[in-house]
Amino acid sequence: MPAHSDGDRGGAARAERAMSLVAQGLAAAGGLAGAGACAGLVAPVRWRAALVGVVTSAAGGAGAVAGAAAISGQRFALQVPWLLPLGGVRLAVDPLAGWFLLLIGAVGALAGGYVVGYVGRSTHGAGSRTGLAVLPVFVAAMLAVPAAGSVSTFLLAWELMAVTSLLLVLAEHRHSPAVRSAGLWYAAMTQAGFVVILLGLVWLAAYAADDSFAALRAAAGGLPGPVRAGVFVLTAAGFASKAGVVPGHVWLPRAHAEAPSHASALMSAAMVKLGVYGIVRVGFDLLGGGPAWWWLLLAASGAASALYGILQAAVASDLKRLLAYSTSENIGLILIGVGAGGLFAASGQQGLAGLALAAALLHCLNHAGFKTLLFFGAGSVLRATGTRDLDALGGLATRMPATTALFAAGALAAAALPPGNGFVSEWLLLQSLLGSLPPANTVTAVVAPIMVGVIALTAGVGVATYVKAVGTGFLARPRSDAAAGAVESPPTMLAGMGLAAAGCAGLALVPTAVAPGLQRVVDTLGGGSVLDGSGLRLRIGGIASTMSPLYLAAGLVAITVTLAVLARAVGRPRRVAPPWGCGAGPLTPRMEYTATSFAEPLQRVFDDVLAPEQDVEVTHYVESAYLVRRVEYRRRVGDRIEARVYAPLLAAVRSVGRAATVLANGSVHRYLAYTLAALLVVLSLGVLR
Repeated sequence: MPAHSDGDRGGAARAERAMSLVAQGLAAAGGLAGAGACAGLVAPVRWRAALVGVVTSAAGGAGAVAGAAAISGQRFALQVPWLLPLGGVRLAVDPLAGWFLLLIGAVGALAGGYVVGYVGRSTHGAGSRTGLAVLPVFVAAMLAVPAAGSVSTFLLAWELMAVTSLLLVLAEHRHSPAVRSAGLWYAAMTQAGFVVILLGLVWLAAYAADDSFAALRAAAGGLPGPVRAGVFVLTAAGFASKAGVVPGHVWLPRAHAEAPSHASALMSAAMVKLGVYGIVRVGFDLLGGGPAWWWLLLAASGAASALYGILQAAVASDLKRLLAYSTSENIGLILIGVGAGGLFAASGQQGLAGLALAAALLHCLNHAGFKTLLFFGAGSVLRATGTRDLDALGGLATRMPATTALFAAGALAAAALPPGNGFVSEWLLLQSLLGSLPPANTVTAVVAPIMVGVIALTAGVGVATYVKAVGTGFLARPRSDAAAGAVESPPTMLAGMGLAAAGCAGLALVPTAVAPGLQRVVDTLGGGSVLDGSGLRLRIGGIASTMSPLYLAAGLVAITVTLAVLARAVGRPRRVAPPWGCGAGPLTPRMEYTATSFAEPLQRVFDDVLAPEQDVEVTHYVESAYLVRRVEYRRRVGDRIEARVYAPLLAAVRSVGRAATVLANGSVHRYLAYTLAALLVVLSLGVLR
């Protein structure tokens, strides 16, 4: 027998413990989700929300622990052949799956605590038995998606995630027709995406020994070029739709706006990231990469989504729709990173490929943190005022100081300003693109500067967007009785927001803590060694670039404090005086900027893209057509893609549906003829094959 040193035995023991930790974490998450569903159905009203919230938090925490163990470098695999027909259930967890398990588990843990205060003892909508029972199942279904190790298991988990999220979107359907419309759009789009993903994965599995991911990897090298391209395009389109990428984004602003705020946070911060996971898993892992045009197409769709999403967010006056469109923007930035990584890998620049992928994956985690915080803040505002309309808010900084401070922290991160965590990942993404200059080929020479410009433009418009949200929604004078009478949220809601803010602060100030794990994930995808997280500086290999967000934040604080001290020391004594109102008396809310008026100059700049709809209606007195009684001006910025693409498509589908009614005339003989014709077609295809 070969000799083993004490170090070898210790390493094996640690590996065994880590592997068992992955298994135990996933098993605990599944068991807790089942217990939470039962509690939501049978627990008394007095304890229902608290029980479901605690169990959901525990399930999310267990998933996060399993993800952290997988990121540490250990793998886990399990096959249960008797659980499902044909292929059974296969689980396979590697560092890539672990990254998303950690992300989903952390968001689920925060949402579980938040829902206790958000729902309270309500028995309607989000507080109903169904609304609470589905919540932990949704978290478990999301955890099952990256843990899946076969096509059948993946599709089952994906569909369970879609159904449970749809139920959460429809939680308030009795109170608003808009909820039913949002549910219909979401159901249609998610099922269309599922069909496309199904076609792509089944097509790939047809060339493999079985439907396990290991068999798909083994078969990918021998696939014909058109098959590889077809699989990638189909799966990327389906996953991009789930991620809210333009033009498959139309469900996202509806569903995220109308869902309960804890569900909106789970969907925006966690669920849409699984679309990114699917693209990375299929494109880099199962197919082993591909030609440059795959990644150019992906990066172009990401750029379009980033620009269109942030422009729609900039002109939105509904707070949750603003955040939803911002999610489309951030997913676009992530896909720019993924596309750039694939493009660099196709051109042999493995170091830059790894850096771009690291930036994209880190932005997934950063976006999960600050978007959880922002949707929690929006839910806090909605619970206190009953409205999401920024034009009807204001004055919340006085009435809800904790919510205001925490939302502002999330806005700072989302605007990609230092020292926010969004700045760190966008800086890494820019470094990967700038590091390709001077370029190795013509394609990179054209693409890299364009993507840098897109990122810069989205960052600038993003700052204006969140200044509008915080300024008009929280800092201005109250513009409605509901805003003037708002009260601070319960401690459990503030605790969830505070923990999310703490996570964002940790990722912003000490990103080096996640650098080793992120490097392991990049290694799984075949990227080069690019990140060094030793000490307090984040170093990028091959580019000679470093950053220390902690030092940057300390410098900003020191400069601010120094300027404040100097202003007090050498400045004139402060006097309290009313602001100058141009002789019109004290300022009133009608004199202030609303969200709509704040965004109007930006809207004029991008009129050709946004295509706003406006109407002026003049009403005259009956006695004289020369005397004007009232002038009404209406301006609405709709979704141009929805109006130009989906409206004609839906009209065509309705026309085909009406025309197809002649086929169903109630005749049994005709129906039997249809069945016979379909059977003959299937048999003919089988013979030809």
